[in-house]
This record gives sequence, structure tokens and C-alpha cells, in this order.
Amino acid sequence: MNKRILAVLLCFLTVFASYADVPVLRVVTELSPPHQTVRNGQVAGVSTQIVEATLKRAGLESRIEIFPWARAFYIATSAPNVLIYNMARTTERENEFHWIGPVANYRLGLVRLSERTDLTPNHIKDLGSAVIAVQRDDFSYHWLKQQGMKVGKELQLSADILESWRLLLKGKVDYVIDDKAALTLMEKQLAQPEGVTRFVLAIPQLEQKTYLAASKDTDPELVRKLQQAHLEVQKTQLYQDVMAGRF
Repeated sequence: MNKRILAVLLCFLTVFASYADVPVLRVVTELSPPHQTVRNGQVAGVSTQIVEATLKRAGLESRIEIFPWARAFYIATSAPNVLIYNMARTTERENEFHWIGPVANYRLGLVRLSERTDLTPNHIKDLGSAVIAVQRDDFSYHWLKQQGMKVGKELQLSADILESWRLLLKGKVDYVIDDKAALTLMEKQLAQPEGVTRFVLAIPQLEQKTYLAASKDTDPELVRKLQQAHLEVQKTQLYQDVMAGRF
């Protein structure tokens, strides 16, 4: 009997040790329909499906958490074994993360209220004194600052895309930056009638693939598994549909 108990204990300890060797993985993102949404208390969305498929093929599990972008970015730059999406792959960020693979194609531009027919820009330089709501520390915020726009003047900072949209709907700002494909879902999310907003100007400089990335100190074997898994996901119809905007 004692030998049997000892064998069971040794088996248990072996299994426990194998799990203990697996790094704890954390996944963070922001709310950004249709790519990242919340449904029945769970993070969903078309990019989330790609992330979940990648994790599954890598044999990994993690609960996905939603934060304002600045908070998600801070977490991903402050701790090992953190995944973040959707991340713009900029020159400044290139060496600060491990890049797992693309999970979305954004085609961003200016969105206004449909009733604001006085706003008819043909170029980003046509905006005059118009105010744009942007999320703190996201790619479009930094690009607009590079064009000479200033916070408190042409730019109104918000914590996340929902706050930006609420500012637009309340008439506090003239524009938000968003993807044309997101308008119907955002209107529904905010209980607005379909067509209350209008995409009026594409900004080619803000068209980009965005990525699932890992924090710099993430376990190298974890990074390798995820990159290999993402290569397999790229062959799926799900991936091809999302990247082509078919959703």
C-alpha cells in the first residue's frame, strides 16, 4: 500500500512540475469593434478569433482582458509573458516587442455625425479648427501630433474608442478616427440609429496591418510556439476573411 501511495504521489509531483514549467501568459487588448468586442461578458471580435486560434494551435490558454489602450500598452511594456493586440508595428516599437503576426487590417479615417454636413474635408489639412477625439497613446494620436496638431486644441484625448465616440455623439468634438467597417457596430454598441455617423475622409497614412505582439521579456520558447502557430492560422479561411475585411 505504501508503495502504491508513493507511486501516486510521484506521478502527481511530476505532472505538477510540468505545469509549473509553463510560463503564465497574460493577453491584453482594448475595445475596438468589430476587431475586439465584448459579448456576454467575454472578449470577442474578429481579431480576437485569430488570437484565440493562435493560442489553441500553440497549446496555450489565457483569459483575454480589455483595458484602455494606454493601460494595456503599459502592462505589455512592464511585465514578461504578456501578449497585446492590435498593435501598430512602428519603428519606435520594433525592438520593444516580439511580433507574433498580423491580426487585422485597419483602414482608418475621419468619421463625423451625418447631420454635420458643414464638415466636408478633402484632405487632413482642410480641417481648420476642427477637433478630433483620439485615444491616448494609440497610433493615430501619435501620427496626428506629428502633423502639428496639439492636445487641448485640435486633439481631444480619451481613454478608449467608446469615450471618443461618446464625445462625437454629444457634439463635443467634430471627428473621431475609426475604420469605415466599424461604423455600424459602433452605432449599435452605443444604441444609436444606423447611419447616424458618416465616414468622410480616408487617411492613407493610417492604413496598416496591426499585430499580436509579445512583451520584450517573454519566454523565447513561448514566442517561437506562438509564431509557428500563427503561420498555421494564416492558412485558414478565418484569417483570410478577417484580413480582407470580410466580416
